[in-house]
Amino acid sequence: MCSCPRFREPPFPALSTPVTEIVSLPDITGSAVLAALRGGVLSIGNFDGVHLGHASLLAQTRRLADQLGGPAIACLFDPHPIAILRPELAPKRLTSIDQRAQRMTKLSIDFLLVCQTSPALLNLSAKAFFDALVCDTLDCRGVVEGQNFCFGKDRQGDVRALRTWCGEHGIKFRVAEMESVDGSMISSTRIRDLLAGGDVRTAAAMMATPHVIRGRVGHGDRRGRTLGFPTANLEQIDVVIPAAGVYAGYASVGDTRHRAAIHIGESPTFQSGDATKVEVHLIGFDGDLYDQTLDVELIDRVRGVVRFHSVDALTDQLRKDIRFAQQLLVAP
Repeated sequence: MCSCPRFREPPFPALSTPVTEIVSLPDITGSAVLAALRGGVLSIGNFDGVHLGHASLLAQTRRLADQLGGPAIACLFDPHPIAILRPELAPKRLTSIDQRAQRMTKLSIDFLLVCQTSPALLNLSAKAFFDALVCDTLDCRGVVEGQNFCFGKDRQGDVRALRTWCGEHGIKFRVAEMESVDGSMISSTRIRDLLAGGDVRTAAAMMATPHVIRGRVGHGDRRGRTLGFPTANLEQIDVVIPAAGVYAGYASVGDTRHRAAIHIGESPTFQSGDATKVEVHLIGFDGDLYDQTLDVELIDRVRGVVRFHSVDALTDQLRKDIRFAQQLLVAP
């Protein structure tokens, strides 16, 4: 266990886990939740997508936690620090916080600690950050990070500094072996690039799960219903939307999963929509979805967006798209 001076106004105000509610950290001092967090093994990162590289890192965190007899804890900062430092460069996220927690549950991570990013947090030196979070707040027994991990103001802290400070306080430190594909390290940036090119299949392979778009069903222009192919028009999407095109996938309404054909992007035949428009046709479904939340899994890209010379040509192609999606997808 480490002994560090108390950081009296901790810049880590929010806690989120798959099994506990989000609460303010100062409010849980001395509570059972904080007691459960202390003495564990910590890994800090963005964990967007919880891809195979993250899974490897978290598996090593889990193993060390089992060896030392404490909880396995993943910690991320929300919003992404770049969103505050350079908002114009902030990446669109692959997964929501809830989705990350759900995926980490499958990896046997006990807690996902979500720290609210603030100017005060970003101005902490690497050593002050280490003292405040690793020592004072969590009293960690172990820390696991990737070899390129940097932290603290201006990213001045690195794994070498972390190894030194952990050693001074009797904290086990491990540099995790990172996963790669085709000789290149798996990263959230690489997955975003794949999605930007419409390659949802390769992106899914790197995440070990399909990319999921979650949105609320709005009213749209209702043109699909007049063509005989009613669609759910998704709004309030806050994750990466892949390249324009037609995709085969699944749409979940509550606990029910349906095969689906998904159109992303504008509708050039009708000169409407934009690159972020997402329309989902649930194959064989007949019902009212307005104002409901849909989770849409993207399995494969069927084709690009095409302008058709007539409505009849468009409807004929839509029938082909749906037949192809039915053949490609296993019935839920």
